[in-house]
Amino acid sequence: MSKNVVILTPHPDDETLGCGGTLLKHISQGDKVYWIIVTSMGNNFERDIKIKRAKEIKNVATSYQFEKTFELGFEAATLDQVPDGDLIGEIGKVFQEILPNIIYVPYPSDIHSDHKAVFDGTMACTKWFRYPSVEKVLGYETLSETDFIMNPDANGFRPNVFVNIESFLGKKIEIMKIYESEISAFPFPRSEKAIQSLAYIRGTASGFEAAEAFMLLKERVL
Repeated sequence: MSKNVVILTPHPDDETLGCGGTLLKHISQGDKVYWIIVTSMGNNFERDIKIKRAKEIKNVATSYQFEKTFELGFEAATLDQVPDGDLIGEIGKVFQEILPNIIYVPYPSDIHSDHKAVFDGTMACTKWFRYPSVEKVLGYETLSETDFIMNPDANGFRPNVFVNIESFLGKKIEIMKIYESEISAFPFPRSEKAIQSLAYIRGTASGFEAAEAFMLLKERVL
């Protein structure tokens, strides 16, 4: 039986960096994948840049063949100033529409404050008595965000779920290249070589040629 899968991203490109291969695998298996983009570019960005980003989002969604894309429109880098109820309310509306079974969320200790806000807002929308469709919640890592945390008290990203993406790594990188302004030459964290390297490292931890890693946060076995 197919599943309704939702990927929550503070910013466009988090979905591909964190779990692009896994999303492609879900879709290849007949699952319906929904994309929630929580933030958008603020007023400080020029119109041409915003138009280009809108085209990138459309092309990425088409490349994955997402069932539907939701753009919540909160301003990027300001989610720590947004009332919790506003963010929870918008995420909750989408969840009521799509009835997700599997949810992917950013790791809360990432260096970018938007990631923690999205994590907190999402977890508030996984209570079984309000959102009974939710079966599993997994946290994903994001190159240049998860690995740049400087908090010595943070436990760090400790994956306990690994997904074989050997067949999907090339397509993941191809999609990432759609974000022309977000990818650059190695050793830039969001580079083709860095993406491949992390996939191979996660593969060595799990016995696959290439893998993506997650933290299982919640699971209800029906």
